[in-house]
Amino acid sequence: ILFFSDRGKVYKLKGYQIPETGRSAKGMNIVNLLELENGEKITAMFPIQEFADDKFLFFVTRQGIAKRIVLSDLQNIRRAGLRALSLNEDDALVDVRLTDGEQNILIATHNGKAICFDENEVRAMGRTATGVRGIKLADGDYVIGAARARKDAYVLSVTENGYGKRTPVEEFTVHHRGGGGIMLHNLTEKTGLVAGIAVVDSENDVMIITDDGVIIRTGVEEIRECGRGSQGVIVMRFKEEGDHVISMALADRETEKEAAPAEE
Repeated sequence: ILFFSDRGKVYKLKGYQIPETGRSAKGMNIVNLLELENGEKITAMFPIQEFADDKFLFFVTRQGIAKRIVLSDLQNIRRAGLRALSLNEDDALVDVRLTDGEQNILIATHNGKAICFDENEVRAMGRTATGVRGIKLADGDYVIGAARARKDAYVLSVTENGYGKRTPVEEFTVHHRGGGGIMLHNLTEKTGLVAGIAVVDSENDVMIITDDGVIIRTGVEEIRECGRGSQGVIVMRFKEEGDHVISMALADRETEKEAAPAEE
């Protein structure tokens, strides 16, 4: 498993080195498994079977910088981690995607803008390179996530005040990198700003997480399909006034367990 931190470093850990526990367990603090620096946070992780030469890692930072490297460049990761990209001052790594050289990348911002472009517009670079501009940000705006814009899928966006919607990927036309983007979500004081995005299909569930530690899980098909200019619908209501959505994550669809056969 590869772990990527907000400071642009990558760490490697064998899956069996992570303790297996039940659903209700607290788990182990990540600093007990990885040699993280003080204040360093993990922002992305995914399993890797092999470090292939025909696979790429696509990085997106908070300030809209994009970078692509060949996966095999990360083959020799030390226990203390390896520098995967250099960051500008006050920048941080937000998202990492595994690609095959044929993907369109969607980058989304806190203020509801998004841009979609061919990953090959960002050439493969060495580990020490900073990258190039992926999206041009307005003052005060920042990137909140990135995804592979798969054909016939949907872009799921969720706002801080619990509004969400699914928009067909085809509504996000492919442009050149570095532009200001197009509308992702029609934001108002009622909806709040965008908290997270993902590209989803009918086989996904989404878990929505608040700053108060509350999580709900729902099938993405239960969230209404709307156009880019829509505000969406309420997908999560809060127990306390002032709570906000801070993150979302995808999971495979949860199927109901078959009922146990009745005793004769």
